[in-house]
Amino acid sequence: MILSLTPSHFTDYQLLDSGNFWKLERFGNYITIRPEPQAVWDPSQSMGEWEKQAHVKFVPKSSSSGDWKKLKNMPEQWNIRYDFPETSKSIQFRLGLTSFKHVGIFPEQAVNWNYIFETTQQLKVEKPKFLNLFAYTGGASLAARAAGAETSHLDSIKQVVSWSRENMELSKLDNIRWIVEDALKFVKREVKRGNKYNGIILDPPAFGHGPTGEKWKLEDNINEMMKGVLQLLDEKHFLILNAYSLGFSSLILENLVKENFKPQNLEIGELYLNDKFNKKLPLGAFARFKKLS
Repeated sequence: MILSLTPSHFTDYQLLDSGNFWKLERFGNYITIRPEPQAVWDPSQSMGEWEKQAHVKFVPKSSSSGDWKKLKNMPEQWNIRYDFPETSKSIQFRLGLTSFKHVGIFPEQAVNWNYIFETTQQLKVEKPKFLNLFAYTGGASLAARAAGAETSHLDSIKQVVSWSRENMELSKLDNIRWIVEDALKFVKREVKRGNKYNGIILDPPAFGHGPTGEKWKLEDNINEMMKGVLQLLDEKHFLILNAYSLGFSSLILENLVKENFKPQNLEIGELYLNDKFNKKLPLGAFARFKKLS
C-alpha cells in the first residue's frame, strides 16, 4: 500500500494556500510567499489577497536564487518550535531569509521526525547510534538526539552545519557529531572502518556537490549509496529514504530498498502538506522500514 503522510499538529507552521506555482505559508508569527513548482493548480485566493497577509515575498532572479521583498516589517531571523506528540519533548529552529528561497526548514519532514523519535525510543539498544546524511539544518538529527541517540550529522556545506549547531543549542541539546564531507565518500569510509548505526536517514538532493567539488546526481549515485548504507546498518535498525525530485516515484524507492535490504515491513509513499482549502501539495517520496529485534 502506498501511504500519503502529512504533519498533523505542527502549531508553528501552516500552509495557508497554494497554486499558480506559489505557496503561502506561516512560520511562527510570519507569513511568506515562495515559489513552488508542483503547485500547478489555481490558488484559492488571489495574489493580491496573499500580499495583504504576507510579511515577505521571494522574487526569483534565476532558477536557483533571488531576493526577498518586504511587505510588512519582520526580522531577518526568527525562531520556531516543534513539539513531539504525546511527550514533553520539543526541538527549535532558527529560521532566516536565504537567497535560495529556503528559510531553514522543510515542514513536511515533521512526519519523519516523529518516526525517528518514536523508533529510536523503541530500539532495545543501550546507546543507539543515528546517522543523518544530506542533513541540511538538522531536524532529523535533533529528533534522534532528543530521543537519546548518539547522533552524527553530515552535510557538504559548512555554513549549513553551523546553522544546525545553532538549532541544537536552541533545542537545549548537545554532543551531536558534526561532519562536513561528501556523503558517498563518508559512507564508503565508514564501511571500511566497520562502523554501524541503528538508524539512518538519507534526504539526497537531485543534484549537489561535495566540499571539494564531488558531483552528486540522484539517479546516477543513489543505488551505489544504498549498497554502502546497507553495510552500515546494525542488526537492530531503521532506515528512511527521502527523494524530493520531480518525477522520482515512491516505486523507485521501493525497488531500491527491496533489492538492497529485503525488509519485512517496508512503508512507501508521499509526503504532502494540506493547505487551508484542502489542496494537497506533494513534497517528495519516501521509503522506510525498521527491525527492532
